[in-house]
Amino acid sequence: MAIIRILGIDPGLRNTGWGMIASEGTRLSFLGCGTVHSDGKAPLAERLKQLNEGIAGVIRAWTPDEAAIEETFVNKDARATLKLGHARGVSMLACAVAGLQVDEYAPNLVKKTIVGAGHAEKDQIHMMVKVLLPKADPATPDAADALAVALTHAQHRGALARERLLAKG
Repeated sequence: MAIIRILGIDPGLRNTGWGMIASEGTRLSFLGCGTVHSDGKAPLAERLKQLNEGIAGVIRAWTPDEAAIEETFVNKDARATLKLGHARGVSMLACAVAGLQVDEYAPNLVKKTIVGAGHAEKDQIHMMVKVLLPKADPATPDAADALAVALTHAQHRGALARERLLAKG
């Protein structure tokens, strides 16, 4: 069975987490993780450029086969949601420019896949990421969340591939 390298992304305007795992059948292994930062004092366009360059650098360094990103969580602060959407769009663009298919996962699906409950707390997610990937060493919550997104994709990628084949008809 082929080894598939999966990049998970937890988008944020200030901090965008990334996590790389390898999937070989049902066996998953940790490859790396980190956080891309933008300068909070810079204009929005410059911050988006910084995120784009950071994610593009991760893609060049780790050569993923597939990418997954968390969908935007809509909250009461419309401005914050819009800024998160910008960061998410830039991350998706960096992946698309590199030729990667990007699959999207709702936050509740990530939580349910990793913890078994759609309304799990962040500390529960991080604990389960450590259980599922014992060698993982996320230094930030964003990196841990990105690993959770990658793990979710590893779990659901087969069903997505079947759906795409059926849609092609």
